[in-house]
Amino acid sequence: MDQIDYGKVSAKSQVVIPKTVRQRLGLKQGDMLRFRVSGDRVTIEKVRETEDDPFATFVEWNSAEDDELYRDL
Repeated sequence: MDQIDYGKVSAKSQVVIPKTVRQRLGLKQGDMLRFRVSGDRVTIEKVRETEDDPFATFVEWNSAEDDELYRDL
């Protein structure tokens, strides 16, 4: 049986992912999500670290400072 949870869009267009969903996907801070839109449906998937990031193997470029410096690229 499918699990159904709800979230509400805030004034800043942010949505809190329900705890049950976070637990089921094993989400933690910094994890990447993929949003697939098909008509009026959206599917959210957890992205494996190396799946969409060709630079994921370069750990020397994986810090909070780098995220801040390069966030607008």
